[in-house]
Amino acid sequence: MSHVITATGLTVSRGPNRHRRTIIGPLSFTVPPGCISGVVGPSGAGKTTLIRAITGLQPHQGELVVLGRRAGHPANRGRIGYDPQEAAVHPGLSAREHCRYYGTLGHDSVPSREVIDELLEVLGLAEVAEVRTDGLSGGQRKRVSLACALISRAKLLVIDEPTVGLDPLTREHLWNHFRSLAAEGVTFLLSSHVLEEADRCDRVLMLRQGELIADETPTELRHRTGCPDLESAFLKLVRECSGSSGEGWKR
Repeated sequence: MSHVITATGLTVSRGPNRHRRTIIGPLSFTVPPGCISGVVGPSGAGKTTLIRAITGLQPHQGELVVLGRRAGHPANRGRIGYDPQEAAVHPGLSAREHCRYYGTLGHDSVPSREVIDELLEVLGLAEVAEVRTDGLSGGQRKRVSLACALISRAKLLVIDEPTVGLDPLTREHLWNHFRSLAAEGVTFLLSSHVLEEADRCDRVLMLRQGELIADETPTELRHRTGCPDLESAFLKLVRECSGSSGEGWKR
């Protein structure tokens, strides 16, 4: 397939008919295979809503094709790995047990111990690999949740705020792991409000109040706006769109 994600006129609206309001859209964009795309924007921009639509968890209008099928198609369940913003873990299982379970879903074999060990090391979980998640900190549980998505052997990994709460070294190891998987053909869609992280992506989908104001590489975005960094570029685009002094980037 030429694109892993194709959105055409994608819109999400909420509320009763007479008072229905648009949350995002209409959005049109594509995501090619093996690409690390970042969905960025301030709080309330619509990042999580877009991610939920792509994973089939959010009703929408318009056309949204994911891995060659409409978003939410049952055949895609084993082909998409999703890590939500809040940790999704079972309190009675250890990090290793989570990896064994989620690494088996949709497959005939369990990931090798070496593969699991490598991932737990990348995420800084090696020393607590056998500890039940109800005995871990909130940050550690979030990393276990992330491990479940990364071990899934999915074709598309959709991750909401992947590096929140990570120390710089773990963040660097994680990005190296992302790059390694992308080189093998895995496609990433990462949501973040941290623009420094977006600068690591191959492409940036920049949202503001549910509208797509940029869809290009970080280098192209800086060049087009004449700005030295993505935060300055965002503020300039907001001013151009609204004719105002812009809005801050709410962290």
